[in-house]
Amino acid sequence: MIAAAKSNVILMADDDSDDRLLAQDALAESGLATDVRFVEDGVELMDYLHRRAKFSQSGSCPRPGLILLDLNMPKKDGREALREIKADSELRKIPVVVLTTSTADTDIARIYELGANSFISKPVAFNALVDLMKVVGKYWFEVVVLPVRT
Repeated sequence: MIAAAKSNVILMADDDSDDRLLAQDALAESGLATDVRFVEDGVELMDYLHRRAKFSQSGSCPRPGLILLDLNMPKKDGREALREIKADSELRKIPVVVLTTSTADTDIARIYELGANSFISKPVAFNALVDLMKVVGKYWFEVVVLPVRT
């Protein structure tokens, strides 16, 4: 079987426009060669992943190589979206990193039970966010070996 090229797309689900902008700037500053896409809630996230609604246009939503997921979003929160992603035989192969302001032990335990690959508390300082994006990007796009998409 020929291995498919690893996707350099990061899909970030976060309802806070300031957090999305900061993440976009931090990723640009980090120097990672990634294509960052954004959705605002869990419903949009699932629509993007299944290419539904406003994401149904062919080629408009490449499969992400990584999902950055906030927990507390309207319509469908990150926990519900994570549960759906990990229940889907094709989507469960996409690494999901929960990036949230929560530091609650119950959230951390529940997120790992639902199948998240990592749980990271959002840093407050921009420089710390840039450093975090460098580490996350390097790990998921350069270091880790993931299963081949079939």
